[in-house]
Amino acid sequence: MLYQSTRGSDIRVTAAEAIVRGLSGDGGLFVPESFPVLTMQALSDLVAKPYKERAAFILGLFLDGFSADELSAYTSKAYCAPGFDNPAIAPLYKFDVNTHFLELWHGPTCAFKDMALQILPHLLTASLQKTNETREVCILVATSGDTGKAALEGFADVPGTRIMVFYPRDGVSDVQKLQMTTQCGGNVNVAAVEGNFDDAQTGVKAIFSDGEFRKELDQRGFFLSSANSINWGRLVPQVAYYVSAYCDLAAQGEIRLGDRINFCVPTGNFGNILAAWYAKMIGLPVNKLICASNRNDVLTQFIATGTYDKNRPFHTTASPSMDILVSSNLERLLFELSGKNGEISSGYMSALSKAGRYDVPDMTKDRISETFAGGRCCEEDTMKTIEKLFYKHNYLIDTHTAVAYSVLCDYRIDADDETPTVVVSTASPFKFCDSVLKALGKPVTESGVDLIDKLADFSGCDIPAPLSSLREKQPRFTESVTVDRMKSAVMLFNQ
Repeated sequence: MLYQSTRGSDIRVTAAEAIVRGLSGDGGLFVPESFPVLTMQALSDLVAKPYKERAAFILGLFLDGFSADELSAYTSKAYCAPGFDNPAIAPLYKFDVNTHFLELWHGPTCAFKDMALQILPHLLTASLQKTNETREVCILVATSGDTGKAALEGFADVPGTRIMVFYPRDGVSDVQKLQMTTQCGGNVNVAAVEGNFDDAQTGVKAIFSDGEFRKELDQRGFFLSSANSINWGRLVPQVAYYVSAYCDLAAQGEIRLGDRINFCVPTGNFGNILAAWYAKMIGLPVNKLICASNRNDVLTQFIATGTYDKNRPFHTTASPSMDILVSSNLERLLFELSGKNGEISSGYMSALSKAGRYDVPDMTKDRISETFAGGRCCEEDTMKTIEKLFYKHNYLIDTHTAVAYSVLCDYRIDADDETPTVVVSTASPFKFCDSVLKALGKPVTESGVDLIDKLADFSGCDIPAPLSSLREKQPRFTESVTVDRMKSAVMLFNQ
């Protein structure tokens, strides 16, 4: 299977080349030329298998040029103790007869990004060998909180790689910031950006599209790649956990093989829910994909109206990993729904860059509505949801998961849809202690690690080991840069 660019050029690359490059030279994102097929027999066979074998099989459907033995070795190394504290890797928590929470935060950084970023270093280093690349790769990451730490953890001291992470200075939680700025490793660097996530993401994209900059790096023996979900190697491992969740429901007798289910996904950059769409496209029985937004509801508005408009106030919320107005991965969906017409999807992206908005035709909007629904959760309802699930159901969740569950409840009323639904739980509540404690009615006077202890004492829940260890660490990275200085920071890092 070859990969093509969403911008419609004649570029065709192998899976390994797509992973190494991260972003196409024409500015587009790599997508598979065709979809593989997940047969019902294959799905049935996966039901009895552990997560790492399910993941290896799904990766094998998409990644030609990687043997089954290679992929099995990578998943065995990526999804195991002590990195993951639950043997199921991505366990399902049964909330009620029609609702399960897919807990994707049992990895080394306590967020769903671990599911992809623990295996991406294995895929990337293998891809470097397969493409005979001799230069050292510099991985650039813009993060709204979770991707940064997960990428740093995955690539720390990996030979032949360097990684630099940019995060919005005032747009992450205390715990997220501490996780990133205390990262160990001789090949890592972290800098705050004076702005929001969209500013950081725009800065990184500008670096990737600067030919002269890439040429200068090349002369120094480096090239750029990405660990954000614009990299296909980051996105495809996420398809696996949707398939795995379905298999677990079938294994537990909650559904029969072939029954359709819903997924409700808190998402800002569209990558997480797009992975669910890819799962549906290869054959997973999916009914609806419910896109859950916080106050920055550009995606929900787009699904409802067909108009994508980033010309709106940017809100800093209690669910900061969703505080995004430019959703990069939406380009992949628009490319597919436009009949793989790169001129059309390129036109949308050009309009977004120039005018901050674009409109899709009614036919495309209708195709989106066939699978996607959307909903918005305000700050007050986020807090009420955390409070309700803890005090009434003894289940502690983070702010992003709360947004998803609140949106699901509204969706079920509006759509009269009682299809079994998996709520994608994207982070440990201990990553957002201040907001969770406030939701539970507790005063917040402490900060950082002290808040972690306070939430543990009050809730009776165990602190995840990776977060407990933060109390022993001191920040290594304190640099703050403006967007126009990001390029200089990267160049200084790659001397």
